[in-house]
Amino acid sequence: MGSFRVEPIPFSHRAVEDFGLIDDERLRNWPVVYTLNGEKTVYVGETGDVLKRLREHLPAPSKQSLSAARVVIGDEFNKSACLDLESYLIDLLAGDETYEVMNANAGQIDRNYYRRDDYRASFPEVFNALREEGLFTRSLPEIENRDLFKLSPFKKLTPDQALSVEDIVGGLFSALEADEESMTVVQGDPGTGKTVVAIYLTKLLRDIQRSDPNQEVDDDARFSEFFAAQYSELLKDFRIGLVVPQQSLRKSIERVFSKTSGLDKSLVITPFNVGASKERYDLLIVDEAHRLNQRAAQASGLLNAKFPAINVGLFGEDDVSKTQLDWIRAQSDHQVLFVDALQSVRPADLPRTQLEDMIAESESAGRHHRLRTQHRVRAGEDYVAYVRAVLSGAAHEPPPEGFAPYDLRFFDDLAAMRREIIRLDRSDGLARLLAGYAWPWKSKRNPHLYDIELDGLSLRWNSSERDWVSSPGSVKEVGSIHTIQGYDLNYAGVIIGPDLRYDKVQRRIVFDRGNYFDAQGKKNNAMLGITYSDDDILAYVRNIYAVLLTRGIRGTFVYVCDRALRDYMRPCFEGKSHMLVPWHPALADAAPRDPHETPER
Repeated sequence: MGSFRVEPIPFSHRAVEDFGLIDDERLRNWPVVYTLNGEKTVYVGETGDVLKRLREHLPAPSKQSLSAARVVIGDEFNKSACLDLESYLIDLLAGDETYEVMNANAGQIDRNYYRRDDYRASFPEVFNALREEGLFTRSLPEIENRDLFKLSPFKKLTPDQALSVEDIVGGLFSALEADEESMTVVQGDPGTGKTVVAIYLTKLLRDIQRSDPNQEVDDDARFSEFFAAQYSELLKDFRIGLVVPQQSLRKSIERVFSKTSGLDKSLVITPFNVGASKERYDLLIVDEAHRLNQRAAQASGLLNAKFPAINVGLFGEDDVSKTQLDWIRAQSDHQVLFVDALQSVRPADLPRTQLEDMIAESESAGRHHRLRTQHRVRAGEDYVAYVRAVLSGAAHEPPPEGFAPYDLRFFDDLAAMRREIIRLDRSDGLARLLAGYAWPWKSKRNPHLYDIELDGLSLRWNSSERDWVSSPGSVKEVGSIHTIQGYDLNYAGVIIGPDLRYDKVQRRIVFDRGNYFDAQGKKNNAMLGITYSDDDILAYVRNIYAVLLTRGIRGTFVYVCDRALRDYMRPCFEGKSHMLVPWHPALADAAPRDPHETPER
């Protein structure tokens, strides 16, 4: 990218005019990136005439609290590289949390351009220079491992994500202009960015809603056309909610929204909030819609009482056939539902038939979208399908080319896998142990007890049910499906418990009810007269392990409890990516030994 420099100046009329006296034509006719910040807020922009742009910002009411400017000038900057760098810095500032980012979400797309890889390789140098200037407080790895970064509404969209957002917003405005209701469904496998798109869409609509004729939106941005007055008028007094069924993920998104300009954590709601609301919503965006509940025993007595009360309030009677999806449709004029039917993990989740009907309805209305690009797992798009095939018993060996450079390993020693997870957490961050719900949660009531006694190890389930991944001590614990669904890790060490076994006679994977301890996961539905067979629950348990095995961005490690299942799965996961790292005493500090753990060998 050539050399660059950062010019820091006070953000004032006098300082900007003095800056213009510098004998450098690039201040008047050259693409640059700049930042403006005050005590609590920051704005990032790119322009071909930075002096003119700074003069335009000075009188803007929204910029009166800003006091410092930094201009990044590069010898080889061009428009495309500056747009890319602008988006990169916005995303990192959102994750750093020092400032609230003021930028609107007008749609920077992950486009290719000449020498893009060369430019991007130099972006961390720009970050470090700005960090030395005090704009960032955390290091690059620290930011990239934070939920605020991973769930940022400023993410660049891939082409299929951008097309979906464009069609969703355009379709919404068409429905509003025609005074019609609408339901849109977005399908995607694990790692295709459903949650990111849901957050992005919420931010985009809020920015359009709050826009005014003086708002700065780059004409090159993908969604700039939606910032016209006619669209902001359509969204006047428009009530939006982002429904997140999972408690842990919901708390993380609330935190992101509380730190983002134009958003507020009150926008993030539960299905019960929707059902009980006295005020109707114009639009409900539902993340992980497959985790909405049908009528079934809930996790608490309070929720068990709320379900029939909401039904009566909305429908005049306690119709047990009504689901939380029915609440959402009854309480809103428009819905955008993000789904993956193969991530349903409990019988209480929406029935498959209702999901299929919902998808078919959206397809017939031309409001169905598919996200296909894999963002999470570096093993490629075939990995998710392969994992599901293995769990269904349909795959026995990895593809000939394997999944390199993905770090896929099979372990016979759980202690060795745990040590490797702790070592990688120390070096790379976000490495965690995960397991199926194959052990009772004793430590929930008595924190001195252990939950998982295995291979000479004594381990505990997650001590936190909210944002467990980021909680202190989580690297020494084991996360369940209910703490990890919707999250990214760098490395996942997955324990496939004795709830799954391999029947050598039938030559198939079977479910062991006696070793499955999610009470809500195997309870029959007396209200609907449904009894769940072992094969019924097997489908949910397979989904659980498919989710766990697709959390790791850089690698997944596998340990299987049942010996016959271990023999069946070993050739599936032990291949070209197998690269066990031997234990060494130098790693002792990285992996403090539990008093119940077997000695290192």
